[in-house]
Amino acid sequence: MTDQLTIRPIDTKRDRKAFVDLPFRLYRDDPSWVPPLKGEALGLITPEKNGWYSHAKVQLFLAERAGQVVGRISAHIDTLALTMPAEQGFGPGTGQWGLMEAEDESIFTQLLTHAEGWLREQGMVRALGPISQSIWEEPGLLIEGFDHAPTIMMGHAKAEYRGWIERAGYQPVKQLLTYELDITQEFPPIVKRIIQAGEKNARIVVRQVDKSKFEEEAAIILDILNDAWSDNWGFVPLTPPEIKDVGVKLKPIVFNDLIRIAELDGRPVAFMITLPDLNEAIKPLKGNLLPFGWAKLLLWLRAPKVRTMRVPLMGVRKEFQSSRLASQLAFMMIEYIRRASVSRYGASRGEIGWILDDNQGMRSIATTIESHVNKVYQVYGRDL
Repeated sequence: MTDQLTIRPIDTKRDRKAFVDLPFRLYRDDPSWVPPLKGEALGLITPEKNGWYSHAKVQLFLAERAGQVVGRISAHIDTLALTMPAEQGFGPGTGQWGLMEAEDESIFTQLLTHAEGWLREQGMVRALGPISQSIWEEPGLLIEGFDHAPTIMMGHAKAEYRGWIERAGYQPVKQLLTYELDITQEFPPIVKRIIQAGEKNARIVVRQVDKSKFEEEAAIILDILNDAWSDNWGFVPLTPPEIKDVGVKLKPIVFNDLIRIAELDGRPVAFMITLPDLNEAIKPLKGNLLPFGWAKLLLWLRAPKVRTMRVPLMGVRKEFQSSRLASQLAFMMIEYIRRASVSRYGASRGEIGWILDDNQGMRSIATTIESHVNKVYQVYGRDL
């Protein structure tokens, strides 16, 4: 029958292109969806172009009917995640699935069955999803905040996917939150006083990064990150191949005054990374740099003017996380970057996240600067 659904594993360049192309059809009428650059999307699922594959096993699946692609899913195992403590979310026997898109619930259910079957064949006894694909990329399913576009490196999804996943027997495991705020407004008086006290403390220095020393600065930030986040749910340390790839990808949107390192007695103890929302620049390109998209993007990168700045990562060394110093350094870095974002880049809106739903320290900081939750992402799990 010509309308029979076929689901098959893929590994060719042509099939990966079809995998990437599907969302362009499914979301073409969704004003909140941001079409990714197709070259970037292909790179994420191509082993030779994604350093994460150096410690991952992956199988992509396509669903086809009458010669048309109608669904897709990735089943994958992060071998480093298998070595992490089970109480932190991953651990032995835990595989993942992600990059899920489907025309209807029946297609999704069959795709999920194939993904789970592959995970079982690899010896997995539990599945988490959606995680697309590394925990550092786009984890979780959007369940709140469909009315506005995601910022750089955040995902979007159809509202009905939540019901499909839950009816497939998956239970909520963890929520990831993003917070937004008006950065043209000064922070409350209590925050100002905390910042002023920090500025009077000769032991504290909050400095800009030096992009001309990119690798050296990246190493400092990575050292703090791996310490600060090591007890967090879902933590998997970044590897050298991944760091190299991230550097190549993000270096064009790294600006000295938007990334800060806080030092205590000359020792780096905290950092904050802020990125101009590249999605604002790439959305009009509709996934293609040709024929003139590359020139438009290059011009934007030289002097970006954006509405939104995103803070994807912030960290304070564990030894200080329960102290007043942690929030003081955070407020100082946020304020300095807020000023630069408004004065140099014309930004009016900030987005912080994702933040784990049980990270009370970061949620308290977000609330104190009068930000509010604008998007919620849900990670699900079930035994296989």
